[in-house]
Amino acid sequence: MPTPAAHTAHAVHADHAVRAARTAESLTADLPLTALEDLYRDLHRHPELSLHEHRTAAALAGRLRAAGFETADGIGGTGVAGILRNGDGPTVLLRADLDALPVKEETGLPYASEVDGVMHACGHDLHVTWLAGAAGALAAGRDAWSGTLFLVGQPAEESGQGAARMIADGLYERFARPDVLLGQHAVPGPAGLYPHVPGLIMAAATEIDIVVHGRGGHGSRPETTVDPVVTAAYLVTRLQTVVSREIAAGEAAVLTVGRIEAGTRHNIIPAEARIALSLRTRSEQVRERMIGAIRRIAHGECLAAGCPREPEVTVGATFPATVNDAGTDRLIAAVHGELFGAGTVFDPGPAMGSEDFPELAAGSIPYAYWFVTTTPPDVWEQAPGADLAAKLDAVPSNHSPHFAPDPSTIAPGVRTLVSGALAVLSPA
Repeated sequence: MPTPAAHTAHAVHADHAVRAARTAESLTADLPLTALEDLYRDLHRHPELSLHEHRTAAALAGRLRAAGFETADGIGGTGVAGILRNGDGPTVLLRADLDALPVKEETGLPYASEVDGVMHACGHDLHVTWLAGAAGALAAGRDAWSGTLFLVGQPAEESGQGAARMIADGLYERFARPDVLLGQHAVPGPAGLYPHVPGLIMAAATEIDIVVHGRGGHGSRPETTVDPVVTAAYLVTRLQTVVSREIAAGEAAVLTVGRIEAGTRHNIIPAEARIALSLRTRSEQVRERMIGAIRRIAHGECLAAGCPREPEVTVGATFPATVNDAGTDRLIAAVHGELFGAGTVFDPGPAMGSEDFPELAAGSIPYAYWFVTTTPPDVWEQAPGADLAAKLDAVPSNHSPHFAPDPSTIAPGVRTLVSGALAVLSPA
């Protein structure tokens, strides 16, 4: 049975959520939506790949300066940081990622990418717009809060490099070490939902590259060669057994072969084949077991094929698991529930997607990271399926060439950041 102290703590928590939500409503009542929509469409038209986000960074830096933030750019390559000190109180970091993907856009939008083969297929253009809107609203409403706002435009999230590069470049030494980190991500789903998980929300990811060495030759004389394409094909097939036969059924893991490359002509048996893998895991133990299995299978298949050299297996970029601080996330979720209404905030359980956002925690800073659903209503209604899961499988997802968030989510996405910051900052 809850104690009187527990009832009191719950009441205080609820009162704080109500105040933060009402203040956020006030500060975002007159958002410059036309300007924010123009920014979003401009960013979408001009996507930039990881560590090449010069134009995007400049657009964000300009808006931070205009809002009164002390601003610096070029951090960790193309990162942007802005800080606004407003009296005593905690330091709250709000983060958006800047980079786009090597995806050819097929949305048919009037503001579709003008860069061939590059697209904002993961919503980072929307993230930047949300951050710019929150910067303006919180700066204009600084009479309502006390503390320090620390806004970060992070490069190279898609390659897993950006957050670590900004930390290594002295982000916190040059500005301030935050007390709390807040971030959010656009995802498919009927616009108007704000999923929160008070704990593990996203998996760790590991990139692995395999080079299979064969002996090249003419396609008419395969008996004089060791064909690495055939070996790579066996390897790709056998790798599918790692999750299905080597990982316990109660564990969550994904192994994806994202790329396989070999050869130059129809009648040339090449000397090597290259395979690129992505692993998704929720525990370090499972990750290490999968890496060990991949090494063993690669060496075994190459040995069976008579390859002249052992395969090269290289473990590359790793994204850490995203694990929310439970107390911080529950606080933000309570404010979002007050702001957007009952049923808009729920716990979907952890996703197998990955982020480098936890690198900004520098090992000890608590954080909350949540999702904002962005599928346009007409797309959602027309999607086949009778339930949420079926429709989610049918609508365009992140990294799809058809991924097109609804611009109507610009204002709610600004409000989630503003209300989240107000939940942590001291009231004026």
